Amino acid sequence: MELRHAGGFALLTLMVDLAPLIMATLYVIRPTDARLALMRPLSLAGLFAGLTGGALGFLQVFQGIGLLTEFSASHFNRIAAGAAESLVPLFVGFASLAAAWLLVAAGMARSGTYR
Repeated sequence: MELRHAGGFALLTLMVDLAPLIMATLYVIRPTDARLALMRPLSLAGLFAGLTGGALGFLQVFQGIGLLTEFSASHFNRIAAGAAESLVPLFVGFASLAAAWLLVAAGMARSGTYR
């Protein structure tokens, strides 16, 4: 996926997907209870943003299919590329959430939260 082809909502989705990762990085650098408390709502925002971005991408693919008057191999290639690109917000969201919670675990171990 090239970001220059991404729409405004897709870019917003990707930014929201990265918010938990940024907060987790701040938490592992300097763990505080306030930063840890923000991880839950930011994680939910990242999760819902990824799901919404993926769903919107598939909506647009289906809309494009509905506008077709004929179906050819080149149309199939475009549909497949669009479907693959619509999965990007999901993968970015879940990958950043996984990395974020690993950083939170490292921050908790570093701060002695679980002793």
